[in-house]
Amino acid sequence: MNVAVFGRKVNKQDIEYYNEFLGILKDFGWNPILHSNLKEALVKKAGISESIDEFSSHQDFKKGIDLSFSIGGDGTFIENVKFIRNSNVPVLGINTGRLGFLANISKHNLEEAMDLVHQKKYVFQKRSMIRVETEDNIFGNENIALNEMTLQKKDTSSMITVHASLEGKYLNSYWADGLIVATPSGSTAYSLSCGGPIVTPGCQVHILTPIAPHNLNVRPMVVPDHMPIELSIEGRERKYLISLDGHSLPIRQQEKVTIYKSDFMINVIKFEENNFLDTIRNKMHWGVDKRN
Repeated sequence: MNVAVFGRKVNKQDIEYYNEFLGILKDFGWNPILHSNLKEALVKKAGISESIDEFSSHQDFKKGIDLSFSIGGDGTFIENVKFIRNSNVPVLGINTGRLGFLANISKHNLEEAMDLVHQKKYVFQKRSMIRVETEDNIFGNENIALNEMTLQKKDTSSMITVHASLEGKYLNSYWADGLIVATPSGSTAYSLSCGGPIVTPGCQVHILTPIAPHNLNVRPMVVPDHMPIELSIEGRERKYLISLDGHSLPIRQQEKVTIYKSDFMINVIKFEENNFLDTIRNKMHWGVDKRN
């Protein structure tokens, strides 16, 4: 079995976990395929063999990769998804950071989780993505996001106005610092910090969450994900920022932005005893107060 391994940083304290992980793959008889940057770092810092296979493009996932593992936090998981795309390769996130809603397998439970994967005692949780089209094709073929798209101001303290329509019908003009369009996966990310709702992964919806709105009666809104969302920015400046999963680029005033549900979904590996509701309850510390 060919297994892709993605990670962004190799800190001194993480080397033992990478060595443990690669050792488990060896015991299973699985062939590791490391991201090129990760392989270079592990060759230098952990002394792994330079003969290990590597990948560097999303095209490599269509050449016989069976599973993908993300080692890091949620940001690492999201970046890994950009390589997986429409290949249908399932992914599991191993969390070496702190919070982790997507990469929610603790590094301390690595051996137990890998044993479950080896025995195929898991299910696939489908995660939807968004596709963003702009008049100037700002993102090229990197125009997909697992969590969210954000339009926001740049280098100014003045508010901006984001005009929004649903399926060609005018919705609202948001006076705010910006607007977030999130997937259910992204409901626990930037949208949540701006007052958006928590949405379970199976819901077929998008979430519109204003960032610091001027009118306090303007609230986050949940809409069906089959409805295209059309946006444009107006304000005092000529250029603003558009962001996909944290990757930001400048966008000009009045440029039309259209958000669609992506044509494909991501298969996230989940275990019966580690479901979304358990993750939310534990990460949000619900029920810690014994009076509840």
